[in-house]
Amino acid sequence: MRNTLLSKFLIVSALLMSFTSFAKDAKEAGEAPEKDKKTEIKEYIEHHLKDSHSFSLFSYTKDNGEHVYIDIPLPVIIWDEGLKVFSSSRFHHGETVAEVDGSYYKLYHNKIYETNADGEIRYGEDHKVLNEKPLDLSITKNVVMIFITGLLILWMFSSLARSYAKNNNMPKGIGRFMEPIVLYIRDEIARPNIGEKRYRKYMPFLLTIFFFIWFLNIFGLTPLGVNVTGNIAITFALALMTFLITSFTGTKTYWKHLFDPLGDTMPWIAKIPLYIILVPIELLGTIVKPFSLLIRLYANMTAGHIVLMSLIGLMFIFKSWIGSPLSFALAFAISLIEVLVALLQAYIFTMLSALYFGFASEEHHEEHEGEIAHL
Repeated sequence: MRNTLLSKFLIVSALLMSFTSFAKDAKEAGEAPEKDKKTEIKEYIEHHLKDSHSFSLFSYTKDNGEHVYIDIPLPVIIWDEGLKVFSSSRFHHGETVAEVDGSYYKLYHNKIYETNADGEIRYGEDHKVLNEKPLDLSITKNVVMIFITGLLILWMFSSLARSYAKNNNMPKGIGRFMEPIVLYIRDEIARPNIGEKRYRKYMPFLLTIFFFIWFLNIFGLTPLGVNVTGNIAITFALALMTFLITSFTGTKTYWKHLFDPLGDTMPWIAKIPLYIILVPIELLGTIVKPFSLLIRLYANMTAGHIVLMSLIGLMFIFKSWIGSPLSFALAFAISLIEVLVALLQAYIFTMLSALYFGFASEEHHEEHEGEIAHL
């Protein structure tokens, strides 16, 4: 418990340091000297939530006014009349223009635009950027964290499998941590919601999605500033996989229920007027279910980051012996709650996915047997 509290204290302290650095950078770089503190806090929160082409660690300004960034650059991969690969360090955090094969590119609001040698950004009447934007296939920090999480999961499950093989089905090492979670997902999520006959074929996905979301949520609480599950494109991809698996593994009973929800309770002639409304609603439900998955995960994780960053920002607004410690205490408490939320969101996503799989794989005769057993 003491180690957990210490780690949370270090995380909040690192966030404070990064916020101070960001505010100082914006002021000394001359980007927006007239902005008030609230505007700077808002911009910092938006910057924290976005993906980027490098891992920013910290920055400082030398006595001569030179601004120095300490970060880990990542490869930029774009398609613009051919494949072009170069390091994100050439952008220098958007301050310089990168020349590649005679073309000029500028990093502007974490997006890459084609510009002239001066890095000019042109706007339309609605303040929309008119510069051409090449197809960006870069390995951003979110992509890096997805790779790291995937390799971590692969290593953990491989270690668990080797542990079972060498020790007569008795886990050792990391396997002792994983086995109770795996058994819980199998016995408390998959079996009750999918059924004894079919739960096994869904277990690889359920285990992968649980650990994948959980680890990414935990990484999002570190000072690295990664917010993978707060990216709606990521949660959309996860929900899409649940939707595709549900659709392609659905039984005849599942699809018959979608297009014939009333069954044999009345003749077709009488059902046609009702099905004009019922069938579109049933089909819409197949889309609404995974949509709720992506929105729930995205909204909860994003909201947690916004609340935490806002509480930290209040310290720089209050600047008092009462308001600042209170904001720090609240930020510390929220960071502890976010650890629980990270696990809870992984559990909810896995539970609902298993529930949808159970609906799709249920057979007609199983329903009939369930009704007889109930009677």
